[in-house]
Amino acid sequence: MLGGKSVLITGAGTGIGAAAARVFCREGAAVTLVARREKELAGLTAELTGAGHRAQYVLADVRQRADVARAVAAATEAFGGLDAAFNNAGLAAMPGPMHLVDDETYDSVMDTNVRGVWHCLQYEIAAMLEGGGGAIVNNSSTAGLVATVAGSPYIAAKHAVIGLTKAAANEYGSRGIRVNAIATGATRTGMLGEYLDQDPGREPAMAGKAMVGRLAAPHEIAEAAAWLCSDRSSYITGATVPVDGGRTAR
Repeated sequence: MLGGKSVLITGAGTGIGAAAARVFCREGAAVTLVARREKELAGLTAELTGAGHRAQYVLADVRQRADVARAVAAATEAFGGLDAAFNNAGLAAMPGPMHLVDDETYDSVMDTNVRGVWHCLQYEIAAMLEGGGGAIVNNSSTAGLVATVAGSPYIAAKHAVIGLTKAAANEYGSRGIRVNAIATGATRTGMLGEYLDQDPGREPAMAGKAMVGRLAAPHEIAEAAAWLCSDRSSYITGATVPVDGGRTAR
């Protein structure tokens, strides 16, 4: 499905990003893994290359323009261009009343989830224009479609990701670049686990909001991202695809 394609994945050290690295490699891609923590990146890259896949990692913070430029350059130099990208890096804030959210929390969430995607889109699109096209998937959330239990800055940020997705798709569709988003439902990752661990009743309540009655596994989100990055979704752009077990269909 992705044979021979050069793919960049942000937030790749753990959770959905790490699952995506494994799925994209299984489908034949050469992957550039981007995150801030070297231990996880190095271990995952060693796992993938040890299994015969093409993989490298770049320590980078998507909030920093220079870091993103360096990561995209590394992908193009190592694997002959950039064909696809999964902009997965994100930061959540603990739910709380809007009127009590401080500026530090708001800025932190918006910087990673919006500015980070903005930086990635700019450099990925530039690289894909040079290479004749490509596909980009931005990881939004059900919180980008509806108001959820997530904190208000997170809801605002994930709505913004969908707006950036539509804008980029509209600008570059005629130039061979497709841009889509996935609205990820509650997924069993370390980040969500910290929230669920605070109250044993949270997980069944959250799982019950999905039609399938459970949380997603990281690889289920990764499979959707891989499909949207592949030529099998060649007539899909500007879309936000819910991968949420039916949560937003109710």
